[in-house]
Amino acid sequence: MKGFIGARQTTLACEISLTGTGVHSGAPVSISICPADGDTGLRFLISNGDSDGIEIAADQQWVTGVTLCTVLGDGNGASVATVEHVLAALRGLGVDNALIEIDSVEVPIMDGSAAPFVEAIDEVGLTELDAPRRFLKVLKPICVEDGGAVGELVPHNGFHLDVEIDYETKLIGKQKLEMDVNPGSFRREISRARTFGFMKDVERLWAAGLALGASLENTVAIGDDRIINREGLRFADECVRHKALDAVGDLALAGAPILGAYRSRHGGHRLNALVLKALFADADAWTMVEAPRYREVRHAELSHRLAVANFAADRS
Repeated sequence: MKGFIGARQTTLACEISLTGTGVHSGAPVSISICPADGDTGLRFLISNGDSDGIEIAADQQWVTGVTLCTVLGDGNGASVATVEHVLAALRGLGVDNALIEIDSVEVPIMDGSAAPFVEAIDEVGLTELDAPRRFLKVLKPICVEDGGAVGELVPHNGFHLDVEIDYETKLIGKQKLEMDVNPGSFRREISRARTFGFMKDVERLWAAGLALGASLENTVAIGDDRIINREGLRFADECVRHKALDAVGDLALAGAPILGAYRSRHGGHRLNALVLKALFADADAWTMVEAPRYREVRHAELSHRLAVANFAADRS
């Protein structure tokens, strides 16, 4: 199994906590990512001072908004926005189970990428659980067209991304990224890519109550003829890498690691959500499979166990 990351589910070795600001709300946010038992999955716990809080599973059926970010809601008024970067970090590093406790309506934007979450997860490392890891296996192509955007999931032995964007401004233009996604490639290639926005859109977004917490500390600001951020770009093609990062986070809402290849042309959160919705609407297009037992993947499992022992120190 290409990109095999272990036969058993994982969770964090211990709790991690971060603070920041919501990029759209502008509000201060505290977030704790806690270990969870096998088969819990990734879940948000919205804490507003109540003893229990409200839980929302990181699942595509709870998507309630896709304008500039992905929003999850329970249908009764509780919601959490901008979930894609923290979910990308968890899924990208192979974390199957975690409870994400948050005291506001939006996950903090941090530096605009998934890197702060990756660093925090790497610092504590992962723990392997007894439950077998389950994958969502794509069985046949699913294609969605939405305006000028096209998204497609097809069968693949592993998880593969093929993302392309095309903007009129010469500062971005046409960019394409194609990669097999595993913890090492996720860290190296896309975890540090930041969200981006156009200076010409700022006043319109503010008037709509969006981007109230955006700044040069957390967003690549694109002007008419230059990148406004003093430090410039982290990658020459940082914009398409960030789109790939968002795709990893949005596709984490499948509820399990995907065995399939995802192709996105001119897409974003809306397209990602529509593709998952189309996939789950067709019962013949997917199935759940368990990772092979130890004796079937002896060397891969052994390598994984060695890697887990030193996971916190792995910066590949």
